[in-house]
Amino acid sequence: MNNSAINSEYQHLKSKIRPAQLDVLGGFHPTDTDGAPEGCKTVLLLGPLEPGFWPVLTHSAEFRDGKADPVDRWSLRVVSQLAQDLGATPVFPFGGPPWHPFISWALRSAQSFSSPVSLLVHDKAGLLVSYRGALAFSHHIELPATQPSPCQSCAGRPCISACPAGAITEGQYDVAACHAFLDTPEGQDCLQGGCLVRRACPVSRTYPRAPAQSAFHMAAFHR
Repeated sequence: MNNSAINSEYQHLKSKIRPAQLDVLGGFHPTDTDGAPEGCKTVLLLGPLEPGFWPVLTHSAEFRDGKADPVDRWSLRVVSQLAQDLGATPVFPFGGPPWHPFISWALRSAQSFSSPVSLLVHDKAGLLVSYRGALAFSHHIELPATQPSPCQSCAGRPCISACPAGAITEGQYDVAACHAFLDTPEGQDCLQGGCLVRRACPVSRTYPRAPAQSAFHMAAFHR
């Protein structure tokens, strides 16, 4: 049986998810120790479908009503509706406790990996990867083959030396130094355009995320 036939349900689900401007950024078959919902056989991790995610989000009711946490509230509504339509249980990286281990799940998917700077790196989104929720299915869904970490073939590894504040180096992240730098005039490029380390990743450069989206997340991080 060819790969397209094996993954027919997976491709069908992707086609149902994409109109919500979300994409499947990985999936895995959980064990009892993964912290997935009881009875779950397959978890699909959902993140922004680019290009085009930011305009959809900013035109939503959640973003326009002036209330707190518009991204999480949009995600709650949209992913919950997808779960209802597709016969799955919605799961989110926010709203805890209890907190669902999305970083561990991302690593289990073998589409995200630990980068040299310890941030998650995705095989398509690079260091700009983010997750808006997950769908937990009670049956086994065949998943496509995955590729090795993009860091394995990244000769220059520009992420290691990209931080102008020296806050992110190989294996270390000095959060206090990062925040202090963002308060300086020199830190405005990071604050308004997104983390330079994340932007330095060659895979990130091919992932068309809107600069305004990166600025929004940086502002939320630097409150």
